[in-house]
Amino acid sequence: MAAAEIDRLIRLLARLPGLGPRSAQRAALAMLKRPEILMTPLAQALLECASRIARCGVCGNLDSRDPCSICSDERRDAGLVCVVEEVEDLWAMERASSFRGRYHVLGGTLSALDEVGPEELGVGRLLARVGEGSIREVILGLSATVEGQTTAHYLAERLQPLGVAVTRLGQGVPIGGELNYLDEGTLEAALRARRPVG
Repeated sequence: MAAAEIDRLIRLLARLPGLGPRSAQRAALAMLKRPEILMTPLAQALLECASRIARCGVCGNLDSRDPCSICSDERRDAGLVCVVEEVEDLWAMERASSFRGRYHVLGGTLSALDEVGPEELGVGRLLARVGEGSIREVILGLSATVEGQTTAHYLAERLQPLGVAVTRLGQGVPIGGELNYLDEGTLEAALRARRPVG
């Protein structure tokens, strides 16, 4: 049996997405074999992230400054906002390097079963941003899942009275697909082929 500290490390690692108990055990052993190369730098990076990284008050991205580097970038089109479910979807869009607007991270999708409503997603923040009048188009970059499409339909209904163009990603996003798992070429094609909602 391993020491209590090692057991705790394995249990904590196993909580991470994609890591089960065996994968967590392998990761812990790899770090323990080379603590000066793997464990100490990882511990320092974790502490730095915990103390310096926060959600952007404008879009919901994760960054060391608020507003984040994307919201602060004057070269980006502030009149074009892409709504995504999670930060990893924003990162996927950025990897494609074809979108030069700004973002709004919902933090999930509407789900009656999970008791996730518009308030939990911060839909009010999005509506307030659009209501300021500087946004001319909102692109709904949501997954082609039932929850993603339900959320897109709800947002389209709420945004249309505000006089803003509401579009969604077009071809390239498969039904049941999630943005984070798509390659850059597919995301770029989907962004170029966006179309009106409704």
